[in-house]
Amino acid sequence: MLAVLRKQLKSHPALIPLLFFISGGTAMSMMYLARLALRNPDVCWDRKNNPEPWNKMAPTDQYKFYAVNVDYSKLKKNGPDF
Repeated sequence: MLAVLRKQLKSHPALIPLLFFISGGTAMSMMYLARLALRNPDVCWDRKNNPEPWNKMAPTDQYKFYAVNVDYSKLKKNGPDF
């Protein structure tokens, strides 16, 4: 498989940037999916010890990827404790 790819890249050098950007996009999408699976409070990996992880989040926890004009350290809890 790699030998065929190497042969194609030698005969068509214009494919190198295309391969570079496709592999970079694939790597970034896999990293984003891993971040969603590991850091998102909606995902529950351990149902016995922590069945509802979204209830244990403090209002100062930032779990969004990008927050516009929100300072999470100054937020206060609005809802009841469960």
